[in-house]
Amino acid sequence: MKKVMSANRRGFAAIFATTIILIASAIIISSASFIAFNSLKSARNSIYSIQAYYTAESGVEDSLLRLSKGMNLLLDNTLTAGGGSATIKISEPIGGSRTITVLGDKTSRMRKIRAVYAINSQGVSFHYGVQVGDGGIQMNNNSRIKGNVFSNGSIIGSSQKTYIDNSIIVAKNGNKIQDMWIGQNALAYSCESSSINGNLTYVDGGTNTCSVSGTTSTQSREIPPGTMPISQSQIETWKQEAANGGVVSSDIIYDGQSVSLGPIQIGTTSQPKNMTITNNAKVKIKGTIYVTGNITFDNNAVVELDNSVYGPLSGVVIADGKIIVGNNAILRGSGETGSYILILSTNNSLNPVSPAISVSNNAVGAIFYANSGMIALGNNMKVREVTGYKILLNNNSLVEYESGLENAVFSSGPGGSGELMEWEEIE
Repeated sequence: MKKVMSANRRGFAAIFATTIILIASAIIISSASFIAFNSLKSARNSIYSIQAYYTAESGVEDSLLRLSKGMNLLLDNTLTAGGGSATIKISEPIGGSRTITVLGDKTSRMRKIRAVYAINSQGVSFHYGVQVGDGGIQMNNNSRIKGNVFSNGSIIGSSQKTYIDNSIIVAKNGNKIQDMWIGQNALAYSCESSSINGNLTYVDGGTNTCSVSGTTSTQSREIPPGTMPISQSQIETWKQEAANGGVVSSDIIYDGQSVSLGPIQIGTTSQPKNMTITNNAKVKIKGTIYVTGNITFDNNAVVELDNSVYGPLSGVVIADGKIIVGNNAILRGSGETGSYILILSTNNSLNPVSPAISVSNNAVGAIFYANSGMIALGNNMKVREVTGYKILLNNNSLVEYESGLENAVFSSGPGGSGELMEWEEIE
């Protein structure tokens, strides 16, 4: 009997032990499965998160490509990449910069990236309504400059009144002011047959036959010449930026078309080519334009900076040849305050019949610059600022300076000129 009970106890113990082992094994297996499941889920989430990040990066890179190349651009758009989606928001240009914010989404796993893209820019200060080199200024009947004037050469008016509303400086011994009405102060080697509403200072050895409302004094030292506000190296930099956008080996003529242009070089120095924009053509400038020959804006042509590229910045159009602005051509910036087109000629013509730059129509949205030649302003027209080796203002022409030009900021637009200023994950 005892043997039977002992065998039963041993059988029960074996069954109990087996049950415990099975339960423990089940717990271990369940735990391992749970851990494996969670690990797999975590790994999957991590992969989805990484994919969401790279989807966001794809959205940023697509936007940067479009900005740098001047391609079509939507400020709010969606991009699909790698099974995920990127929601892209691009700010309006502020100070020449745009903020790109992209939310990457992969099966509800979100990553957000922000990048700031800025247009490289160069500051150029135009401190005077008119600044002139050794060629000086010739002002014909009733022409007028509303702003300060600095000249390395003589300023000669006409028998009928010619006006400079603010102050005037004529540098270098031997130069003079003649037949002018000056609203404020004057500083020159000599002053002849002019009316000075403020004070006059002239140099010992010079002459004075002017009417002066304020005080008259002399100084012994020569008035030092001024330097032009744009250096040759800066001009060469702009030319190179244009060339980076491509070189066209033929003349360009836009006759009535609506197009976008730039950055671009037209012709080469060995084979110059011309650009003509005429007959109601509308050209939006998207980058620096360099023309190795002549430029003509004529017959109701409209040339303006593309606001999506320039914003409040200014742009540059350069010619090695002559530039003619005539017959109701309109030149203007992006439409934002402080944005202008700089029209620059490196031509050295001083012929008033065929000068480096000839302007015969109002062009208040442009700044005209000829470092080696003459700028001639036609009868009864108005511009914002002129700087040249020699300036001719014909009858009733007006230069009306704007104070913001002192801190004008020029941009080359796209074509290698954009710069990535910031790139970071924000969520």
